[in-house]
Amino acid sequence: MLVGVGLGPGDPGLLTLKAVESLKNAYKVYVPGPMAADLVAPHAESEILDFPMLTDYDVLNDIWKENADRIAEESKDNLVVFGLIGDPNFFSTFTHLKRVMNKFYPDVETSTIPGISSITSFAAQACTEVDSSFEVTDGSESKYRIRLKASNPLDIIESYEREGFNKFILCERLFSDKQVIITERDKIPEKSSYFSIVFAQKEE
Repeated sequence: MLVGVGLGPGDPGLLTLKAVESLKNAYKVYVPGPMAADLVAPHAESEILDFPMLTDYDVLNDIWKENADRIAEESKDNLVVFGLIGDPNFFSTFTHLKRVMNKFYPDVETSTIPGISSITSFAAQACTEVDSSFEVTDGSESKYRIRLKASNPLDIIESYEREGFNKFILCERLFSDKQVIITERDKIPEKSSYFSIVFAQKEE
């Protein structure tokens, strides 16, 4: 199994207990650079994989494929961890590695362990807070939307469909013993709890 593990924003004290546990139990740990390697060092040895900051996607795709080739075999029967700054599902190098791994090595199971991301951790250092809707962007086209407190998920989905969104996931009471995740549009109920999220995506 290949697991993308969020190491948090850079403070060693902000690694989650589950992140530390996965690092200690891993057969092998990979990281994308020295900052991540330093965070991992108290818990495990790591090896740096090259993930250059480039905009040439032909070159990048070759590099991502080389990295996947390199770790695929040992990921089939062992716990292999890819540790990275922030969270593995938000603007993350692991997103690319996971996509390539799933395409070329579908027999390798992949998953993620969330980490504290810059999107939320900045508020503590900036002494500010957010208590209403906000936008996060890196300047690219907006293809995703996350709606909190989605107690009327079908109404929300129908309004998003009018804006061109076409893929939806309903998540309710995440990480609890009452967790529900529905990925099929026609199975999403009209009503859900206050502790629900609708994830919407413009999928080509």
